[in-house]
Formats: sequence, C-alpha cells, structure tokens
Amino acid sequence: MRKTMDAICQLVLGLTAASGFSSQVLAADYYAGKTIDVIVGGAPSGGIDLYARGVARHFGNHIPGSPNFVVKNMPGASGVRAMQQVYSVMPSNGQTIAAITPGAIVAPLIDEKADRSVDPAKLIYLGTTNAGVGICATMDTSTTKTFEDALVRKTIMGAQGPGAVSYDFAYLVQNVTGAKFNIVTGYNGSTHFLLAMERSEIDGICGWNWSSAKSQKADWIRDKKINIILQTGVEEDEELARMGVPSIWKYASDAESRKVAQFILAQKGFERPLVVGPQTPQNLVNILRSAFDSTMKDPQFQADMEKGGLDIAPASGGHVQKLVEAFYATPKEIIAKGRAAIRP
Repeated sequence: MRKTMDAICQLVLGLTAASGFSSQVLAADYYAGKTIDVIVGGAPSGGIDLYARGVARHFGNHIPGSPNFVVKNMPGASGVRAMQQVYSVMPSNGQTIAAITPGAIVAPLIDEKADRSVDPAKLIYLGTTNAGVGICATMDTSTTKTFEDALVRKTIMGAQGPGAVSYDFAYLVQNVTGAKFNIVTGYNGSTHFLLAMERSEIDGICGWNWSSAKSQKADWIRDKKINIILQTGVEEDEELARMGVPSIWKYASDAESRKVAQFILAQKGFERPLVVGPQTPQNLVNILRSAFDSTMKDPQFQADMEKGGLDIAPASGGHVQKLVEAFYATPKEIIAKGRAAIRP
C-alpha cells in the first residue's frame, strides 16, 4: 500500500511540476502532517550524530507544511548502511534523508574492496553543515607531544577500519610525512577512541573533526589534556594556526605527496552532508535544498549549534554536488596513488 501511495505521490509531483504550480503550494500539501526520517550513519553522540540532530531540530520550520523530523542511528560499514537506505531501500519520496560520512562517499572510488551497491555521485546532496578541518591529537599522558615527536618515535593511533576518516587520514599522514604511526583498528567511532585515549590504550587519533573535538571535549582542550599535533585540511584553519598547530602541508613537501594529499583531503569539503535518493523528484529536491539553506541562516539554529560548541561552515547542495562530481572525475593515476597512500 505504501509503495502504491508513494508511486501516486511521485506521479502527482510530476504532473504538478509540468502544470506550473508553485512548489511552495505543492510543499504545503505534500509535507503537511508527514514525518521525515533522518538516518544517521554513525553512533549516538558522535560528530555526525550531533550535527544531524542539530539540523533536524530546525529543518522542519523552513519546510511549508512543517513536517516532523525523527532521527534514527544506523551505524555500520563506515556509514554505507545509512547511505543504502536512501539509495535503494526507502522510496525516493523526500521523506527519508541520510546524514552520511565523507568516508562513505569516497570509499567506492579509493577502496578496491568497497561496497559498490551505491554510487555516491548519483545521490542528491541537500548541503553540508560543515566544510571542516581534521586534527591529529594525542593525550597529555602520551610521550608524543608534538608532530615532530611523531616523526621520530612510535605513536599508537586508534582507527575504525578502511573507509573511515580515522583510518584513511592516519595512513595518509603516515605515508606523506613519514610519521611513525602504529595504527590500531577496531574502534567504533570517536567516543570509543576518546575512552581508549583516557585509558592509555592508544596515544591518540587522526582525522578527528576540529569542530567535533570542541563540542565533545571542550574541557580537554581548555585544560590542555590533549596535544593537538597536526591539522589536516585543504586549507589551513586560522584558529588552529593561532594555537600553533602545524598543517600537513608543512610536511608534505614534494609535489607528488601534495597532489595525493589534496585528493584525499578533498572530502573535508563535504564533511557533514545530508542526502536523498537519486530518484527524488526535482520539486522536492528544490524544496529541501532551499529549506536547508534557510536553516543554516536561522539565528535560532546558529545559537543552538553555538551552545553545543558545534561550528558551522555550510555549503549548498548544488556546491556539494559539484565537489563530489569533481572528486569522481579525478585522473586515474592520482586515484591510484591516493589509494596506495591510505591502504597498508
């Protein structure tokens, strides 16, 4: 029955668009009394979860009809499970949005063993709340206090597995800078990494989003319980630079290493993306993208995120769509070198 109704809705959407009716009128009819599910490709209280919940609290206010939003966590396969929901499991009716990891987007291109049941370039991107910068950090109990230390002594870094930012960025840093990382896998998200750091099971992690670090462990930063040894972003972050944190570009000096690093770090441009399925009618895509942009400008949303210590540096859905398409158009030789840099 639901599939039949969804099919009817999509037919009506197409006919309405063709007849020239306002998408605002359509949205008021379509979304009134409905619920939009936000499937989060990460565990509760992780960075991707915090951002998705922050957006979900305000998103409905900017969609005519004011639909309800329900956030559901679906961790697994480094975010691919959540991506599959909008790609092929749930109807493309604008009622299911996925908050996915950048690792899930790039994996099919750079991981030879990646699940290719989803083509990330065909997903429709509503926008990203943050085009961020990652950090490598160690606990204050670690003997590695600076990145210079990491270049000369073994440093145990925790990671999830191939495709996760913690894994890919740790290996990228190791391979383009010569850092003596011993990368230990099997940790399920940043909350587990942080507990392992506190217990001195590992020295630290790489690829931790700077904005997530400030929201999850503001006290660690304030009380200098962690050493922020490196920043990993396409561009240098001014706040981290003022703190004296060096950039990966200081150590990736040769031309080939820089090209490889730029390719892998490009995913920081779509750090917190929200997506819908590839068959979502264009009318609904326009409505959701417009609502996302309005949410990013909403003073209440901005205050809510600031209260939670979550930085926002948003980019529109159209911009993110172009970034992903450009990423998938990378020359094969650079892809091969990038793959070699992040896979042992």
